[in-house]
Amino acid sequence: SFFPPAIMITKNPQRTSNEKKKLPYSQKLVDGTYEPLTVLEAVVKQTAVYASSRKGRLSVYWGDQIFIPTKPFVYSPSHHIDIMCTLLGETAPTAEEWVEQGLDKYGVIAVSKGASKDAAQVEKVDHATAVRMLKSLGDIGQVGPSLGSFSVSSLILTSLCAEYRAELDKKEGKFDTDPHFWMPLTLPSDEYTALMKQKGIEESVSVAHHVRMSAMKAKLQLGNLGLFGAVDVGKDACWWDYGLLKLYSTNNIKLTEQDENAELLRTYFGITSLQENSTLGEGVKVDDVSTVFSSEIRSSSNIAQSALCNVNAISVEAEGAIIVNCTARKIVAKKGAILYNLIDDTPEGIIAEEGDVMVSVTQEDGTSMTVKSHIDICGGKKWKEIVKDNSLSFEDVMKKNANSNIGKIENVRKVKAQKVADSF
Repeated sequence: SFFPPAIMITKNPQRTSNEKKKLPYSQKLVDGTYEPLTVLEAVVKQTAVYASSRKGRLSVYWGDQIFIPTKPFVYSPSHHIDIMCTLLGETAPTAEEWVEQGLDKYGVIAVSKGASKDAAQVEKVDHATAVRMLKSLGDIGQVGPSLGSFSVSSLILTSLCAEYRAELDKKEGKFDTDPHFWMPLTLPSDEYTALMKQKGIEESVSVAHHVRMSAMKAKLQLGNLGLFGAVDVGKDACWWDYGLLKLYSTNNIKLTEQDENAELLRTYFGITSLQENSTLGEGVKVDDVSTVFSSEIRSSSNIAQSALCNVNAISVEAEGAIIVNCTARKIVAKKGAILYNLIDDTPEGIIAEEGDVMVSVTQEDGTSMTVKSHIDICGGKKWKEIVKDNSLSFEDVMKKNANSNIGKIENVRKVKAQKVADSF
């Protein structure tokens, strides 16, 4: 694949159902109904601002990150490959600044001082190593962490397709853009090989790959564009990541917070009221920071510092929790809990302890299972293991649903949810 690895699937229990992650905010559809906004829809909305500047190019974005640039988003591409980053100043950082800014923990884009503004990429290295590796650029003007999103010209896309035609035809092999394309295209062979050795890749493999990419590079007719450059989104850009479970929690609970970053997030989503399209009965107490969208809660509830969307229940007790697309007589969600797509018709309802994560996975025939996790469990590390008394591992659940008809499942789930709600 030429696209960044899809960490959504391996890190977040919501993705085991092959569904696009929903956020605790609803949007009005053209037919007048409301549905929870998905992360992917939010990304499409955000990245569309770059479309007019990238005619004839392929743009690739992370499907689980939203960023709002502070630098101009209308520009004329100067390189066949341009990668988004947050350049941190007008001069290259010192060794002390490199550490202070945490650049040793990121993939870093460095831009030369020259008029061409050519760039190169290194990954998770200290200042001295970066300076040595980037010497081919000449004097470094600016550096900053990469966002991973990029665009390429038709020349680069067709060249990559031609170079890797055998692998594409066989559907064999795996290449990631940073270590397998951008770094061998922008770093000398010895520096690239040293960097890949840190990743556990044998020298002979790295040398051979660098030779291959260098041969492809030599054939490129670049014309009046450079090869690799940077698109600065601004060091003060907003950046909200939903790719990991803890980040999904942090950036959704942010809807209830009162700082400038939270206000900007609500503005981006178009939130003008903390309660929208909802019916709350007498005895339903909601504090002045919680968000409740497209929900119906009938009586005797206490909702504090929580984000709710498309929740249908008789009563809800929630504190510091996220509840999305859930229907039950009673819902109890303690601090840090995440409840997602649950339908429960039992008298006791849904009960989640602190940090519990509960996700319902529905099949096309209407049967469902609840997958449980915890905010402190890393889905990537535990991907193949059975946790929290589940009957299947996250990987097994994902494989079971890999070819599911998501549209059909959503319709089945809506019918089930309405049937339960009608019984209240």
